[in-house]
Amino acid sequence: MRKFISSGSHLEAPIGFSRATRIGNYIAVSGTAPIDNGKTVFVGDVYEQTKYCLTLSLRAIEEAGGSLRDVIRTRIMLTDISTWEQAAKAHGELFSGQRPACTFVEVKGFIDPQWLVETEVDAVLS
Repeated sequence: MRKFISSGSHLEAPIGFSRATRIGNYIAVSGTAPIDNGKTVFVGDVYEQTKYCLTLSLRAIEEAGGSLRDVIRTRIMLTDISTWEQAAKAHGELFSGQRPACTFVEVKGFIDPQWLVETEVDAVLS
């Protein structure tokens, strides 16, 4: 059985995605950008944008029936890899006790040039 978690974005239907999808005990959270009510938040601040994105992802995991302790993998995509330490600080504040597998990568850009980071999170319910 599939469970879809919506972000409320008007783009979900035309693009064909959900904030997160749960199948059995597996939850996958889509790429999550630093957006609140359709506007980019914390412009110019990698640390705050990363923390915000990961917090949105955790909310989706909780809505799907999971929790922080169920997170097994995170992906942090940055437009400037030299800012990885700021993103890592935000990641560590949330996951230092959990220590999921984690990947940091540099990307050419995102849909909105004000987004400095986008995250993905996977969880397996224990």
